[in-house]
Amino acid sequence: MAARRRRGAAARRRRQARLKAAGIGGGVLLVLLAMFWSAVWPYVTAALLLGGIGAMGWWLWRTDRIVRARDHRWRQEEEVKAGRRTLAEVDAMTGTEFEELVASLCRRDGCTEVRRVGGSHDNGADVLGRLPDGRTMVVQCKRYAPSSTIASRELRDLLGAKVHFRADVAVFVTTTRFSRPSEKFAVEHEILAVHRDHLGLWNNGTSLLSLSGVNGHGQGDSRHRAHWKQAYGK
Repeated sequence: MAARRRRGAAARRRRQARLKAAGIGGGVLLVLLAMFWSAVWPYVTAALLLGGIGAMGWWLWRTDRIVRARDHRWRQEEEVKAGRRTLAEVDAMTGTEFEELVASLCRRDGCTEVRRVGGSHDNGADVLGRLPDGRTMVVQCKRYAPSSTIASRELRDLLGAKVHFRADVAVFVTTTRFSRPSEKFAVEHEILAVHRDHLGLWNNGTSLLSLSGVNGHGQGDSRHRAHWKQAYGK
């Protein structure tokens, strides 16, 4: 116990000695500054100014990091929400909301210059943009009831929009299925036909360009069509 008390007393004396030395040093520094202020004030001012600039720069850098981190978290949360979006929720959207969804999926896949242009005078286009490889695209969006069918004439309208906008690629996205003639028309004229099943894949993370590899497929055989009619009434 006595040894412990001695060590504690010695530690207190060392702390007191350091504080005393710091106080003396600070006092001497103040005296020197007062004596030579006329000579050193430009340097002191410059040091304070540089310190202030450095502190401001650090604060801006830290704020930028925080904002970027929040934006990254927000984007991740939105991607998770999009992945959990069901086709039933898509069916409940308005036409404009569906077009916005398609535009957001295009942006998610790396498309650029994406903008929604749908309206009464859209010239057959709902979304315009560029694919990640730089090709221009025109997109037609049809949020129809699952029991309906896309006819060939609607694909012909999209083909006209492709010519009008001088686009490299035409994409038709729908919440239903294509008729046999319209599916054949899409393949013959190199229109990417995204039917309901492919839309579900796209919505859940499959990229738009990867769907081009299965264009004209995926609507199933006669058994699948029978299930479709049973589920959607047509």
